[in-house]
Amino acid sequence: MDDLVVAYGVVRAVKGISLRVEAGEIVALIGPNGAGKTTTLLSVSGVLEPSAGTIRFGGDTISGLPAHIVVRRGVAQVVEGRGIFGTLSVLDNLALGAIRRSDRTSVDRDIAESLERFPRLAARKSLPAAALSGGEQQMLAIARALLGRPRLLLLDEPTMGLAPLIAEEIFRLIAAIGRRGTTVLLVEQNALRALEISSRAYVLASGVIVRAGASAELRRDPSLLHAYLGGTP
Repeated sequence: MDDLVVAYGVVRAVKGISLRVEAGEIVALIGPNGAGKTTTLLSVSGVLEPSAGTIRFGGDTISGLPAHIVVRRGVAQVVEGRGIFGTLSVLDNLALGAIRRSDRTSVDRDIAESLERFPRLAARKSLPAAALSGGEQQMLAIARALLGRPRLLLLDEPTMGLAPLIAEEIFRLIAAIGRRGTTVLLVEQNALRALEISSRAYVLASGVIVRAGASAELRRDPSLLHAYLGGTP
């Protein structure tokens, strides 16, 4: 991402930021509310069109492409609030994650493997997704995104509103996804925990990047945590 600008009318929410995510990395994008983090992710996934700047993925320019084309290129987003289809069953939600794939045998195998990885979903696979708890719905949203076999997974506030024990389960899941080779760009309100599971991080405030570097290094900076992240190491 080079010099990205995203505006809502005359208001610039993102003001010329540049960042990179290398293959196989978990990179955290953190900062206070209203910093422009969600706007940045929506620009990558094609939901929002940048006013200026360039987004490249795998060597190809994707900025300005519609979302369905970006998905075909290998980018999947789990939106804030999960975005599951509440009236559909857990199984139907998972199947929708693989809707662009034509290899039905491997899709069925991947769904079976997903249910093994998420035993809570397996136990509720025939229930409507609205009947799941908040944590289970988040697991379903992530599992559904992975059914598309993305090369880049965008996660927007995956632990928001979850109890601490469930949030910790989600963090362990994200770390495991990274170890399996999927590249992750993570927006997360729990900045300290996001810095623990990511290799690098960018701190966004008022639409600009104010710090960037190795996550372990940023986590040890008390002035940064106090000024932007509301915590102590």
